[in-house]
Amino acid sequence: MTRHLRFIRLLEGPQTLGRGPVFWGAAGAVLLAAGIYPLLADGYTVGNTVYFFNWTFMALGLCLIWGYGGTLSFGQTAFFGLSGYAYGVLTLNFGAAYGFTLLALIAALACSAMLAAVLGYFLYFGRISGVFLGIVTLSVTLVFERFMAQTAGPEWHVGVARLNGFNGMSGMPPLTLPWFGGALVLFPDVGLYYLVLTLLVLAYLGLRMLVNSKFGNVLVAIRENPERAEMLGYDVRKYQLVAFVIGAVMAGLSGALYTSWGQYITPSSMSITAAALPIVWVAVGGRGDLTATLIGTLAVLAAFQALTIYGSQYALVVMGLLLVATVLIAPGGLIVTFAKFVGRMRHGSKEAA
Repeated sequence: MTRHLRFIRLLEGPQTLGRGPVFWGAAGAVLLAAGIYPLLADGYTVGNTVYFFNWTFMALGLCLIWGYGGTLSFGQTAFFGLSGYAYGVLTLNFGAAYGFTLLALIAALACSAMLAAVLGYFLYFGRISGVFLGIVTLSVTLVFERFMAQTAGPEWHVGVARLNGFNGMSGMPPLTLPWFGGALVLFPDVGLYYLVLTLLVLAYLGLRMLVNSKFGNVLVAIRENPERAEMLGYDVRKYQLVAFVIGAVMAGLSGALYTSWGQYITPSSMSITAAALPIVWVAVGGRGDLTATLIGTLAVLAAFQALTIYGSQYALVVMGLLLVATVLIAPGGLIVTFAKFVGRMRHGSKEAA
């Protein structure tokens, strides 16, 4: 009973919006609708939905780093690309038999975690913060992108996996699970949809429990006043480093899933435009809350894809204007601002009654 109550407290803690039967009832209804959705849609639409889901892990990781930790990082796409390339190199060399793609996925996430640990150590223990940390992470992303873009010659290969420069790698196998009676190949269809949806739900609930735990409370205290948190005896650098690594692993999960989904990865996924888009997703929804980030990311991605029908340049302009409008009108994010407004209205109605 005590363990059950602790689980509930972590899910409904002070660091996240949404609690009580109404919120969880609505969340359950949305999850039920998401579960039924593939039965009503065609295969192409379901596969396109998986594409949207893939990016949300990166956004949730940035929400942890930036929204809860107070560190603006442009490095999410670097970890995205690293995991994507790692997954491609491993699967092209060793194939997909015996569930090796799952091992490749885990190894790809480990690569992102190790890079984040090394980079984060020098950043946080070197006392680099503020705009300078954003500049360093952006520089790392662009250096990685430029390096991979010039690996076009035949000498640039890892085993049988050719890096192919700006054209990127292709032909890697999708996620393949050992199953009774033969392997289950998860092409961009119903099977992959349910797997990614399950991972998304687990990641969301896990991060929600994390930010409502002691770790999350300390992380928010560091965001609000790092000097005061340090005076209270907390090692600010360690907490920021752990959040940075977790956020990088989430971005790496996006990269590996994206690579298995489309069976390709290119350096353009780490360009300056790609590095800026997660900032827009998280800022528009509300960087200070996981639920707002999740909803905002899916909404902005859907709008972005709809706008690309008329030209990608128009989509980017609209995304830029949306970010500026959000910063000027609702700095906390559109969804967070709306949720707080509704909360104030309900509170006012109760007082009037």
